[in-house]
Amino acid sequence: MTRRILLLMAAALAWALPWSQVLAQDKYIVVASTTSTEQSGLFSHLLPAFESDTGIKVRVVAVGTGQALDMGRRGDADVVFVHARSAEEKFLAEGQGVKRFPVMYNDFVLIGPKSDPAHVGGGHDIVAALQAIKAAQAPFVSRGDRSGTNIAELKLWKEARIDIARDKGPWYRDTGQGMGPALNSASAMDAYILSDRATWLSFRNRGNLGILVEGDKRLFNQYGVMLVNPDKHPNVKVELGRKFIDWLVSPRGQEVIASYKLGGKQLFFPNAGSDS
Repeated sequence: MTRRILLLMAAALAWALPWSQVLAQDKYIVVASTTSTEQSGLFSHLLPAFESDTGIKVRVVAVGTGQALDMGRRGDADVVFVHARSAEEKFLAEGQGVKRFPVMYNDFVLIGPKSDPAHVGGGHDIVAALQAIKAAQAPFVSRGDRSGTNIAELKLWKEARIDIARDKGPWYRDTGQGMGPALNSASAMDAYILSDRATWLSFRNRGNLGILVEGDKRLFNQYGVMLVNPDKHPNVKVELGRKFIDWLVSPRGQEVIASYKLGGKQLFFPNAGSDS
C-alpha cells in the first residue's frame, strides 16, 4: 500500500510540475511602447523592479507610437505606453483603450551639427529655429514613422507656418526609422534632428552633433499608459495589465522611474495624477 501511494504521489507531481511551469510562463503581458523608452534604457531599469515586485513578466515591443497604437487596435498588446496625446485620445475615442493614465515626462531637444549652418545654437525658440533651418535649406533628418517624436515634429513645423509636405526638398530627409537609427543618420549627415532628451543622452554615436535648442515649453514630452479594451479584444490580460499600470503610477513605480539616471542626469520625471 505504501509503495502504491508513493507511485501515485510521484505521478501527481510529474503531472503538476509541467502544468505549474505553463502557468508561470503564461504570467506575462505584452506592452507596445516607444523606441525612446527602450533605447534610453528605461525599461532595462524599470522592468526588473516590476517583475521582482509582482512576478509578472513584461514583453516589450518597441516601435513608434503610431505602430504601438496599431498593435493595440489589432489586439496584439495588452498595454500601450506611448507619448503622443492627440493620438492617444483618438485611440480612446475609438473605444480601443480603457483609460489613459499620465506616467512621466521629459522633453524634446533640437540636435544639430556644431557648424550650425542655420545659426540656431543657444536659442530657446524651436519655431524660430525651424524657420531658420528651412530658410537655410540646412540638412534635417525626420523620423517619418508616425512616432510620438514624428508627430511632435510635424506639429512644430505647422506652428512655424511651414507646410513641410509641400515645402520639403532635398534638405529634408524622411527616414522612416526609429530614434536611434535616425540619430545615426543625422550624425553621418551633419544634420539637424528633433530627439527626445533621454534617447539623446544614451546615444553614443554623436559625431559632431550637440544640443542646439532646448527649454521651449513647446518641447514638453508627456508619456501615457492605457490598457487595451478587452471588450474589443477578449484575449487582453486585464488583471495583469492593470497590475502593470497600477504599479507604474504608484509611489513605488514613480520612485523607480525618477531613479533612472545617466551620467548623474535624470532622464524621466514622474507625474502620475497630473492632467497632462
